[in-house]
Amino acid sequence: MTAVPTSAFSAFALEPFPELQPGADLAGAITGVLACTGIELQDGDVVVVASKAVSVAEKRYVDLAGVVPGREALELSARTGKPAEVVQLILDSSDSYFMAAEEGPIIARHRLGFQLTSAGIDRAGPQGAWLLPVDPDASARALRDALIAYSGADVAVVVADSDGRADRRGATVISIGAAGVGPLRVTEFGGKRQEETFTDLIAAAAGIILGQRGRGAPVAVLRGIAYESSDAGVASMLQHRP
Repeated sequence: MTAVPTSAFSAFALEPFPELQPGADLAGAITGVLACTGIELQDGDVVVVASKAVSVAEKRYVDLAGVVPGREALELSARTGKPAEVVQLILDSSDSYFMAAEEGPIIARHRLGFQLTSAGIDRAGPQGAWLLPVDPDASARALRDALIAYSGADVAVVVADSDGRADRRGATVISIGAAGVGPLRVTEFGGKRQEETFTDLIAAAAGIILGQRGRGAPVAVLRGIAYESSDAGVASMLQHRP
């Protein structure tokens, strides 16, 4: 289906947002902020959630003291400067990897099918790390259902993760999970047809607000975006599905 054009949209963070503890009720935290701030979700809103918030809620924490690095991890640690335990988690989480430059970063193809810097492993201070959600699309669906039940509004959810590119410095934001919004958008003009990774565009737009480090706002709402409703999920557009 050819996309309905979006001519303008707005975006805002849900804040102040409480610091999440492992096993926290993420939907409850979001609805709590909505109640405290007087914000009401509207039909068509897209709620974008940082993947780390989902990982914390799903208790995806790993204590690095329990990780034993192998020889390959030790060699990569020496090259990149990353702790060997973190490198071992990257190797354990991926099918393959390559180095963007001589000293990194490590670009890995996660077992879920995503190509991500460091396989999406997020440091949790010197002692631990956060793994990606087990099934980001399922996480998005559960959160979407909870938000609809709370608000009565027909909303969509996108789970976003920071990621780097092999050809440049710095990080951007991509989608790793989605519910209620089609992951691909088709545009046509002048006889040319193009598929766009639409949920990545949504995640990147929210990333301007979410930031990468220390922002303290893991949830943003995008309003006014035209999209096709779908539960196909981000996994449906991957080249290498698990």
